[in-house]
Amino acid sequence: MTDADTALVLARAQFAFTVSFHFIFPSFSIGLASYLAVLEGLWLKTGRSEYLDLFRYWVKIFAVAFAMGVVSGIVMSYQFGTNWSVFSDKAGPVVGPLMAYEVLTAFFLEAGFLGVMLFGTAKVGKGLHFGATLMVAVGTFISAFWILSVNSWMQTPQGFTTNADGQFVPAGSWLPIIFNPSFPYRLVHTVIAAYLTTALAVGGVGAWHLLKGRATPQVRRMFSMAMWMAALVAPVQLLVGDQHGLNTLEHQPAKVMAMEGHYEDHPDGAPLVLFGIPDDEAATVHAAIEIPKLSSLILRHDPNAPLKGLKSLPKADRPPARIIFWSFRIMVGLGLLMIALGMWSLVARLAGRLYDWRWMHRLALALGPAGFVAVIAGWVTTEVGRQPWVIYGQLRTADAVSPIAAPGVGGSLIAFVLIYFSVFGAGSWYILRLMAAPPEPGEPDPRATPRMAAPQAAQRGEG
Repeated sequence: MTDADTALVLARAQFAFTVSFHFIFPSFSIGLASYLAVLEGLWLKTGRSEYLDLFRYWVKIFAVAFAMGVVSGIVMSYQFGTNWSVFSDKAGPVVGPLMAYEVLTAFFLEAGFLGVMLFGTAKVGKGLHFGATLMVAVGTFISAFWILSVNSWMQTPQGFTTNADGQFVPAGSWLPIIFNPSFPYRLVHTVIAAYLTTALAVGGVGAWHLLKGRATPQVRRMFSMAMWMAALVAPVQLLVGDQHGLNTLEHQPAKVMAMEGHYEDHPDGAPLVLFGIPDDEAATVHAAIEIPKLSSLILRHDPNAPLKGLKSLPKADRPPARIIFWSFRIMVGLGLLMIALGMWSLVARLAGRLYDWRWMHRLALALGPAGFVAVIAGWVTTEVGRQPWVIYGQLRTADAVSPIAAPGVGGSLIAFVLIYFSVFGAGSWYILRLMAAPPEPGEPDPRATPRMAAPQAAQRGEG
């Protein structure tokens, strides 16, 4: 490769690394903010103390995850100016205002009420505190709205024209840009994924404590709520994902060809390739295990419907199937395991053994991090599947990079890897430490200092 090619690869690797780290925390905090609002609302409605104990337990974890998400997002955004200045120049008139709306409408809302939610328990009334918690939950959703609108416009651009400088500018109304063809599907799919990520994390923590013999009312309650979420929402996600896939087939057929491992055209119905080894150079899937015509049935709802393959596209326009093929299967496979866990929990609930079936608890514990893996796999599928375009069909990734030298990008990438793993590794370790202790009656709220919390811990027999 030339120095320019190496710089491009390193710039893409740096952005992929930082976004992957960043995406982990919002995918957790979006769902956790809503979970906190539900817990506080149930406490206000029922007066049951275990809801307040769970709120105080999880709000501390939310604060750490939210902080790490903010910090990682700030670092990530600088790369638009350093490594992707051509993209920033050309797409700035569209992307810039949408990102600014996210700050003005979401980040300020979250920042304004986060302090009240975390430290205002004894300083404001119950209603105002609940309102602050709701505003933080709404803010996380609004943030997802704008970020996914920007990403979806890059996937399915519309409502724009180009000016004399070659920049993308709105053609008139902003509504076609914001509500582009893939945005509704991507928004619903991603937000549900965030809720499932949180449910599995909460369920995994509950399962851990149940396996340790800590079947307190608080542990039982959070495990039950998490299993309800998995049982009811995971099957819905399967249907939403199917509709999102059909939308992708319409607007980004090359991505679906790579996901399915279809290199050849299939005029009489395409098989579903379950597993195999994609080979982009040879344009084939080695050792493929296939189910005849099932891909056409899923994608076209007709087993004999024709489907195109990657060979129908110029080689320069094909995404790397060897990556997308497996990231898609990781996402779907984990989704099916989530559905299986939800169904198993329903059977256990009907049998009155939800807190007794240890093998189900072991599965719930094993799937605790599955939501994080699934959202990263889905992001890889979405973003790598868009290649070789950064704005689909309009601006190639190779033409969007800054005129930078490979050593500079490589040095900053190494620095990012070292700093991210140390800083965010420490933060994640602290979150795991918080999760390792079970929620207790009289759980202290975040405003309590260690000295203030000590007498409460002693009363619970912890000190």
